[in-house]
Amino acid sequence: MEILKLDHIQKSFGKLSVIQDLSLTVSEHSLFGLIGKNGAGKTTAMKMVLGFLQPSRGEIRVCGEKVTYGKTQTNRSIGYLPDVPEFYGYMTPKEYLKLCGRIAGQKPEQIRKRTEELLTLVGLANVNRKIHGFSRGMKQRLGIAQALLSEPKLLICDEPTSALDPIGRKEILDILSLAGQQTAIVFSTHILSDVERICNQIGILDQGRLVLQGDISDIKSTYRPDTVRIELAGPSGVSVLAEKLQDFPFVSATEVKENAVTVRLAGVEKHGHKILELLVREQSPVLKYEVQESSLEDVFLEVVK
Repeated sequence: MEILKLDHIQKSFGKLSVIQDLSLTVSEHSLFGLIGKNGAGKTTAMKMVLGFLQPSRGEIRVCGEKVTYGKTQTNRSIGYLPDVPEFYGYMTPKEYLKLCGRIAGQKPEQIRKRTEELLTLVGLANVNRKIHGFSRGMKQRLGIAQALLSEPKLLICDEPTSALDPIGRKEILDILSLAGQQTAIVFSTHILSDVERICNQIGILDQGRLVLQGDISDIKSTYRPDTVRIELAGPSGVSVLAEKLQDFPFVSATEVKENAVTVRLAGVEKHGHKILELLVREQSPVLKYEVQESSLEDVFLEVVK
């Protein structure tokens, strides 16, 4: 089931074109990472999904229902965590979620149950102090709980880990990974390792255009460099090995660094065994033979010039 669909969206502010012909889909239970450099248009796209900005052209649908600027009926299906969530600092987490539930028209028993579930999920179940004393990470966790209060079909998070330390980032990513078992999640970021950690789908924005979208494992496989790294027991013989490897017609380049040689070749599946045969023939003291996978950073740098 399609939870979110953007169809040929364009957004301009005067003469400045921010989003250009953006089309993407997010299916049920997807963890979708929308990535791009600062200024690529990520936040603008999310604000249009939420009905906060009006597209200059195109159509957006959430759970099959058209998003209309200023008439945010589709937001009944959406939970939203902005990059800097704001709260009433004089309240405790339970008091704040109770207020949010009442505003959303939930029944008291439903509010109590969801509050307990969500505060446990985000690690704030036993925290009874006022929100004004919370760290940035604690506020992000409470923001996720608030965004999930109405059991949305889609959770949108705008740069949820950008200002957090490594421990705080890991905590938020773990929470989003668990939440993704119940709802589709779209989160924007320029921190590629965060996307690589938890997402199964990605979209790469570059200057307002979607230049790549799909399953992250498929994309990494498609863009995988045909590269083998061979680490020897010591630096002796590494240069000689590199020279012999360059004699193969399928090897395009070699790089020697300390006690290892990195080989770029055409068709590692087809020709890799010939490299192994050379290592055996030369009796090279191999510590590690590694076919290197591409990272999301490799893919990003290749498609965003």
